[in-house]
Amino acid sequence: IRAMRLLSGTARCVLNTYSRCAPPGGRREFWGWLNAVFNKVDYERIKAVGPDRAAAEWLLRCGAKVRFRGFDRWQHDYNGLPTGPLGRYQIQAIDATESCIMYRGFDYLDGLEHVEEIKLQKCIYIEDTCLERLSKTEKLQNSMRTMEIVSCGNVTDRGVIALHHL
Repeated sequence: IRAMRLLSGTARCVLNTYSRCAPPGGRREFWGWLNAVFNKVDYERIKAVGPDRAAAEWLLRCGAKVRFRGFDRWQHDYNGLPTGPLGRYQIQAIDATESCIMYRGFDYLDGLEHVEEIKLQKCIYIEDTCLERLSKTEKLQNSMRTMEIVSCGNVTDRGVIALHHL
């Protein structure tokens, strides 16, 4: 928790400094850069904590929620992620409503074997290539039951058609 407070304080300092000297339109570029950083895949982390824990950390960092297999409650607090032995908590559902997940982070989904439901609502970084990537993820092909895509402005018919593999 102390590290998160320190990070928050540092982020505030950077944001305050940046906003004072940012060129017009520069703030938008800053948020795009920050979201790209949040979506960077850490392959060492996946090896260390397992695919479900690493994916949950990525999703929560980007503002999404996850529900673990055998639990009714949605997990939305990064600091409240459950701990336990490797493989104990398996992601069953993802609600990425208004999150900043983007194609760059989708490698986190490769190791997930129990995802039955994905909700993408008002996700401005979701594009056709993201849906094509999801449809080619073999483990998702075996487990997915429900996918909801609502108000994702960069998704066209091409992306929706690509989902036929799921």
